[in-house]
Order: sequence, then structure tokens, then C-alpha cells
Amino acid sequence: MAQKIIFLDVDGTLVNYENHLPDSAVQAIHKAQLKGNLVFTVTGRSKAEMYPEILDIGFDGYIGGNGSYIEAGEKVIKEVTLSSADTRRIVDWLQNRGLEFYLEANSGLYASRAFDERGQATIQEYSDRKGKGREVTVRQVFPEMIFDADLYRDDINKISFILDSYQDFLDAQADFPGYKLGTWGGAEEKALFGDIALGNINKAVAVDELLTYLDIPVADSFAFGDAKVDIPMLEHCGTGIAMGNGGPEIKKMADYITASVDDDGLKKAFEHFALL
Repeated sequence: MAQKIIFLDVDGTLVNYENHLPDSAVQAIHKAQLKGNLVFTVTGRSKAEMYPEILDIGFDGYIGGNGSYIEAGEKVIKEVTLSSADTRRIVDWLQNRGLEFYLEANSGLYASRAFDERGQATIQEYSDRKGKGREVTVRQVFPEMIFDADLYRDDINKISFILDSYQDFLDAQADFPGYKLGTWGGAEEKALFGDIALGNINKAVAVDELLTYLDIPVADSFAFGDAKVDIPMLEHCGTGIAMGNGGPEIKKMADYITASVDDDGLKKAFEHFALL
């Protein structure tokens, strides 16, 4: 059988929203690799958020920043960042508006001065919406977040910011044309966070670039995800698989719906498609 390549979103796909990594997922990944298949993570996380329990699984590579960074083996295939001027302008806009935020880079996550305090209620609401029902803190969700650092940087992949209202996102869209803006933590007016990155960056573009680099046909690719941001990747790959805990939009367009993260969804889908 021809070698297959498997693309895994991280949050809500590989791990649940409390960062729990099922043993069954790790075992499935290793068995798939032993069979000769390749497994890559494709995530909005920067390298700084790929904590040891994830990296130690031993992936064949990594796509981060929703497509701004591509690594195959030990080789960096692509890395695009906001310029220092881009970052300064966005940081100044957020600070003038009184919004708390964090900068996402491979070198670390750099938080605004009051993100820890202001972010507590928002992070808790995000966890509650995912049905977890237990108390969480900013420091638990972002254990290596850096506070009080210089925020005028030239290595930033993406900037996430807390929405005091949905109007903050709409105004950011208006004030930063040409950039890629999104929301997360809910749909439209229920969104909790906004984010800003360079335009023309998404998971599907990065997956296509990696497939071209590795000379692997699209038909031999499998993509797993749980959220709207994953839809372009699932649409692009040969087979798109939605997690059982995923949203209605991704389930509607997926080729196959597996079980949830906590119900061994990855393992069950790997078995269904004979990837291990």
C-alpha cells in the first residue's frame, strides 16, 4: 500500500481542551509510523506551545501558526512572521484600545501586562463552553507564558487578543485590511478571542506546500480536525475526518466523523482507514 500522510490538528483533536493526551492516540500514531506512514501536526500553536508531552511523541514534522511555519524532520521548510513594524502597529492599536493580548512566536508566548488578570474570566468561560466544568487558570492553560517582556518583536507568527465585545473584532478587521483576522472560543458575537496574522496564511496552503515538497499525492493525505479553522485543510486533503467533539460546520463537510478525543477518536479513525 502506498505511503499515507496524516495531518492532525492539536487542540480538540490530538488533545482535549484541558491538554489531556489519550494514550490511545499516541499508540495509534506510533503504529501508523511503523507501517510507513507519516504523521504531522497542523495547529495554530506556535512552537513554544508544543510542550514536551506532544513533541516527545515523535512526529515527522510540524505545521504551526495556522500555516506560517513548516518543519519536516529537522528542516525548516517555511517560516513567515509579522515584521517588527507590523507587530508594533498592532500592539499599539491593542494597547490604545485597552485590550489584553499575547504574541505567539516559536521562541515563546509574550503576554500583555494585565493578560493574566483580565484573561482569567475569559479562559474560564472558554473551558466552560467546552463542557469541562472545572476551574482553570491562565497559568494552567499557558504554563510557559512570558510576562513583562518587550512586546515590540520581529519573530511573531500571530497575535491573539481578548474581545471585550465583538465590535473589537469588527474594528480590527476595518483597521487592518490585508491581514488575516479570525476569532476563536465561539462563533460571531459569542467569540471570546480575536487573532491577527499575515494574509494568505492558512492550514490548507501549508499542507499543499508540504505535500509538494514531499512529493506525496493529495489523494494519499488524511486530515483530522474539530473546528472551522480546520475546514480548509479537510477540504484540501484526500480524506477529511471530523472529531466527534467537533462543531456542526466541520461535521457537515467531513468525509467521516470519528469519536471524540476522550473516546479514542484518533485510534478508531486510524483503524477504520487501515492506517495502522
